[in-house]
Parts: sequence; structure tokens; C-alpha cells
Amino acid sequence: QVPLVESGGGLVQAGGSLRLSCVASRRTLSNYAVAWFRQPPGKEREFVAGISVSGGRTEDAELKGRFIISRDNAVNVVYLQMMNLKPEDTAIYYCAATNLVLAVKSANEYRSWGQGTQVTVSS
Repeated sequence: QVPLVESGGGLVQAGGSLRLSCVASRRTLSNYAVAWFRQPPGKEREFVAGISVSGGRTEDAELKGRFIISRDNAVNVVYLQMMNLKPEDTAIYYCAATNLVLAVKSANEYRSWGQGTQVTVSS
């Protein structure tokens, strides 16, 4: 497993932006496909975006264009840039890593999870 730590969450007004970071310790994150998931209040966890080992991106269709995932292998970090945030984006955001080459959308394929970071968007 890969110890993961998320950061960058917080309170933001609708229309604002945030950048979340996912850092791995004791492992080279570039060897793993990584994804961001989120869990809104009272709802199930859902896929947001993923990035493969080679850098290929997979994004939720409804979020595409507002949320962008990227990775910087030099500093062992995966980012989630979130723009034009809406109140319905309020959730706990988790990053997860898988041994698969591609970042699939099923949470069951991810063995390593961070503790989550809260994002709250006010109207």
C-alpha cells in the first residue's frame, strides 16, 4: 500500500477555485495510477478524475472542463485543480492509488486511500 495525504481543501465561495494535492510517502507515486474521489454529504463516494502511470487522464463527464487532474513526478504529487466551484461540489475529497496502469473509475480497484480533505462551497 501507498501512504497518501491530501491537502488543499477549505471553504470557498461559488465560482472560486481550489487546488488539492495528494502526496505519497515512502513510495514513488509515479509507479501508480491515481484517482480523486469525493463523497458529498449523505451520498456515496464517486469518481472525480484519474491519471494513469503514463499521464493519461480520465475525468467524470459532468466535471470535465472544471476539474483537471495532473501529476508532478519530480515531487511525487498528484493535483486536482478545481475551477468554477459550485455548492454541489461540497464533499470530502479523497485520493487513491492502484497498482493498475490505468486509473479506472471503480473505487474497489484502489487499495491505498488518503484520509480525505473537506471542500465546502458556499453559495
